[in-house]
Formats: sequence, structure tokens, C-alpha cells
Amino acid sequence: MNFDSIIQVCKEYGCVCERNFILAPLTTMGIGGECGLFVEPDSEDSLREVLDICRREGIPYFLLGKGSNLLINRFDGVVIKIGGNLGAFVFDGERVTAGAGGSLAVLCAEAANKGLSGMECLYGIPGSVGGALYMNAGAYGSEMKDIVKSARCINEHGGIVEIDAEDMGLSYRHSVFSENKYCILSVTMELKRGEESEIKAKMKEIAAKRRDKQPLEYPSCGSTFKRPEGYFAAALIEECGLKGFTVGGAQVSEKHSGFVINKGGATFEDVMGVVDHVKSVVREQKGVELECEMLILE
Repeated sequence: MNFDSIIQVCKEYGCVCERNFILAPLTTMGIGGECGLFVEPDSEDSLREVLDICRREGIPYFLLGKGSNLLINRFDGVVIKIGGNLGAFVFDGERVTAGAGGSLAVLCAEAANKGLSGMECLYGIPGSVGGALYMNAGAYGSEMKDIVKSARCINEHGGIVEIDAEDMGLSYRHSVFSENKYCILSVTMELKRGEESEIKAKMKEIAAKRRDKQPLEYPSCGSTFKRPEGYFAAALIEECGLKGFTVGGAQVSEKHSGFVINKGGATFEDVMGVVDHVKSVVREQKGVELECEMLILE
């Protein structure tokens, strides 16, 4: 695969660009082999040019945020990291526009410092703002769709467009961005004025719940499976006697069976071995088909 044009653009802009880059350190699961080329654009212009070359020359590409809901084997094309260079926050009254590369957790904290409510339940989700919108991230009864107003994106033709929330197809762990070739640049959210102390107390409560119930001491992709309609994935897995089931370094967490964790040295194959076995047993014993919440890049 010829990456010369992309490498040249990266040199012109001074962007990070590296061949045969190991992806594991950029994922919360700590798993990932090489990609053909790794690029971290430093501006919207450089991002647009890299995307334009990939599309024009038929080079496969993958947009990477904070790697928090992602299981990677390897990727022969270009991994484009939407990082902190594209992650600024701008507050305007009760609205905030956040760059896609910004940390969702940091945004929650900054909103709280300004006495703005609406993001408390999202606090602690270890993803980027763009990634959170892409999958309509949520927790404890709150989702991104509850606060999102619009997003700036690069469309499949390289143009910058503004998309309103009602056109995003936001539903449980789904958005229109998972179906098209749009690249999210920034997200505008509508919050509400609140009491700073109450907002922070709620965030502290949410953080305590996460520490108490989730295996945060181990690398993971977060919740491994989506919630099947009418059921809870973790309950089904536990009822099937699969809590603690292990393949190599991957294990169904003994603390929360909805998580597959990296106990140490887990490989892509280990995790998929656990996932496939869990899906098979739950299907046979419960008649329920589990669907992965994490994105799998083989």
C-alpha cells in the first residue's frame, strides 16, 4: 500500500506520522498490533487532506479516539487519531462546543466547575467526545442524545457540514455516523444551570458506583455486550455460570460479568475466544443472541 502522498502532507503540516505503529498503548484494553501508517493530524485542514487522499486513492482508514470501546487485531491501512489537537472546549452560556478529540471525562469536570448540569452520569466514561457521540455513549440512565444539539463534520466529499441532533439517528449505542463516512470534528451540547456543589456530589457518587461495581483495576473495553431487549447481558452471563471464564489472559470479570478484562498478556485471539464462547453458551442456554458493544477491528 502506497502511503507516500499522506506522508508528504504530514511533513508539510508537521503532523505525527509513523509507519508500522503498534496500537496497543492507544487502547484501554491494551491490545493491538501494527497499522500500516499512523497519523495524528494537528488541524482540521491536515485532517481533511489526509482523509481526501485516503478516499481518492482507495486507502483503508480508521478514525481513532481514545480507544476505549475498541478491540484491535491489526490494520493494514491508515489509523488517523483524532487527538488533543482537535479537542478544545468553548463554553457559551449553557452551551458548550467540544472538539471531537477532547476527553469526555475532562469535559464533564469542566462543565461542573462552571455550574452546568447534564453530564454527571457520563462522568468516568473514558472516551473522547467524538467517540461518545459516534456510539451515543451513556450510563446510569443518561445518554449523549439527551444533551447534543448539533455536530460539525467532514462529509464523504470532504466538505464541512453541520448536522442537527434529530438527523443523527441516535439510539441505544448507535448513530448515523456508524453507517456513513462522516468524520466528527466538534459537538455542541446544551446543558442546564445548576448548583456546582450538587453537580460535583452527583459526579462523586457516579464515580464511586463505577469503582464499586466495575473492574476498573484491569484493562477492558468497558461493557463488552449490548443490553439485549428485555434482559441484562451481565445477568444472563452470570446465570450461565460464565463469571470468571478465562481464555489465555482474557477473562469474564469476576466483579462484573458484563466486562471481558485483560488479566495480563491477553491477545486479540484470547478476547475473541472468551466472547465467542460466552455468546454460544448464552444462545444455547437462554435463547438470547448477544451483540458486542465494542468495535472489533480485525
